Amino acid sequence: MSRDRGPRRTRRTRRLGRGALAAVSVTALSVTASGCVVVHGEREILPGATRTEAARALADFTDAYNEANAANDPSLDADRVTGALGDIDGAKLKAGGRNQPGGNPDYVPLKLTDTRFTIPEKAGWPRWFVTDSKANKGRGEDRWLLVFTRGDANEVWQVSYLTIASAEEIPEFEKDEDGWARPVAADAADLAVAPGKLPQRYAAYLKDGGGTFADGAHTSKWRSDRAKNAARPGLAQQYIDEPLTSGDYAPVGLRTADGGALVFFTTRHYQKQTAARGYPIDVTDADVEALMTGDPERSLTLESISNQAALTPPRSATDQKVTFLSRIQGLTAAKGE
Repeated sequence: MSRDRGPRRTRRTRRLGRGALAAVSVTALSVTASGCVVVHGEREILPGATRTEAARALADFTDAYNEANAANDPSLDADRVTGALGDIDGAKLKAGGRNQPGGNPDYVPLKLTDTRFTIPEKAGWPRWFVTDSKANKGRGEDRWLLVFTRGDANEVWQVSYLTIASAEEIPEFEKDEDGWARPVAADAADLAVAPGKLPQRYAAYLKDGGGTFADGAHTSKWRSDRAKNAARPGLAQQYIDEPLTSGDYAPVGLRTADGGALVFFTTRHYQKQTAARGYPIDVTDADVEALMTGDPERSLTLESISNQAALTPPRSATDQKVTFLSRIQGLTAAKGE
């Protein structure tokens, strides 16, 4: 199976499906003997971005996203998305370009309003922050959360995670007297599950079950649905789940007011369908056909990326189960054999 990739430094053909942002940042400067001004972001604890930078990043992302969607061309917002979201929407645009090579005449431009910004203070790179907006797409009660990230001061801001949840589900974040949020370390020991362990725990749960996660659509129900579909007349299905933990796929988390954390993380999933002799594999989905290599004479393997947001409680909580806030999964490749 394929491996997760490291930090991006090149242009990527990717795109997204919602966005909003703005942030804040105090810059630590020193004057060297030569008179040059140096930013010590690698040592100082600083907010993720300035409000001006954040607003600019949101505008740039939204413009690029709308242009790419209208044209069905992932190259048009390749510099504005990365990680899980980049993979999901990049594949979607690639399929759209093959199915509608002239673009999407019915596309309605994305508009994000009533945006709130949650900007953590931290030392070193990468830096990141979260936006929370209403959108002109989907359910009226939903809020769209985007995670913006960049690896150093010379890179542009890119969106790596997307979460869609109702306003009442979004937790209150812990903030200091200046309004800055608090990031959660990957190995935080005061949580039921540390952010860095969530991808592995989720992949293991999907395979073997267990008590780490609360029941719901993305946990117990998904396992139940897989079990029901594992063996159908003439067709067997196998599942493999992989954690992605490095580079632009690394989990990021914000401390919540109750002492827990909201964590964004990524997993990769494979679903292999194998047909018995005499049973054809019918591919009727246009997007699957657009992304498929090979001929599915005996088997079809679907590869997808899943972008999760989950609430992990503090160790002091009575209920230690992790609860999903949202999960967005998208097909990224298909292979027939």
